[in-house]
Amino acid sequence: MFSTAIVRTPGKSMINGLTTAHLGVPDYERALVQHQSYIKALTECGLNVTVMPADEDFPDSTFVEDAALLTLYCAIITNPGAASRKGETLKIREAVSRFYSDIEKIREPGSVEAGDVLMVGEHYYIGLSGRTNLAGSNQLIRILENYGMTGSIIELEHVLHLKTGVAYLEHNNLVVSGEFVNKREFAGFDKIVVPDEEAYAANCIWVNDTVLVPAGYPVTARKISDSGYSVVEIEMTEFQKLDGGLSCLSLRF
Repeated sequence: MFSTAIVRTPGKSMINGLTTAHLGVPDYERALVQHQSYIKALTECGLNVTVMPADEDFPDSTFVEDAALLTLYCAIITNPGAASRKGETLKIREAVSRFYSDIEKIREPGSVEAGDVLMVGEHYYIGLSGRTNLAGSNQLIRILENYGMTGSIIELEHVLHLKTGVAYLEHNNLVVSGEFVNKREFAGFDKIVVPDEEAYAANCIWVNDTVLVPAGYPVTARKISDSGYSVVEIEMTEFQKLDGGLSCLSLRF
């Protein structure tokens, strides 16, 4: 169960954020409304939410997930693979230090963005991507092992981040889309398969047995509901324009 979340208010500079989506420029005011709805949903799931102020120097900084990995035993500050995002980790470390005394760091030449890291109990699946390299993945595994946890590496084929296409909903249930439907590494899970036309909805999040799902993907929402979860739909259109999903917007622990 989670008790706490850290989020960061989007800055006006988000309109200059990194993207491959080709969905147009985000509407900043609408993004603020959507972000508030996201915070409200986390709060209603029982989390105490720390809201960091906007940082205009980093257009993608509202996607706090990528800058840190928060485990049961330690916090790990990442080293984002996107050069424009590396400076985000300084203020994330300040926020995280309020909750963790043991704080580790991924160092050059390693790069990790935690959108590539999927937690399943005390095991962490790490996606090799354009943002997370082998050196960073191996550093992360060593850190995890030092605290009694484990990690393994999965090579990605098409998606930006591992959690673009897969989400763990606890209880051995895995939401999967695209390349992850038949991944050997996930053979032992009970799978909720997202249809190709709703692939964006694979990035959903489990929060204390409620699952937050992006609005507008009815097949996926119904499949998750039919699997026994309470489902809350959140408008995410403006963050989708920046390749961002629900998991990207918070650190939950």
